[in-house]
Amino acid sequence: MAMDANEIERLIKAGIPDAEVTIRDLAGDGDHYAATVIAPSFKGKSRVQQHQLVYSALKGQMGGVLHALALQTGTP
Repeated sequence: MAMDANEIERLIKAGIPDAEVTIRDLAGDGDHYAATVIAPSFKGKSRVQQHQLVYSALKGQMGGVLHALALQTGTP
C-alpha cells in the first residue's frame, strides 16, 4: 500500500514543527516522492543530521510503506 503525500507532510511537520514542507509525487504511483524541508531548527546541523531528523519524523515508514523519498533540506 502506498503512502499519501499529505501523510508524509503531516508526519514531518509533527516531528519538526517549524518546518516548511513541499512534497511532490515523482512517478504518480504514490511510492516515489521528493520532499523539500526547510526549517530554522536545522541551523548548525549538517545535511546528514538534517536528513536524519526528517527520517526520524517519518517514524520508520521509509523503505516500507514509503518506498522512495528524494530529500532536500535546508534553513530559511
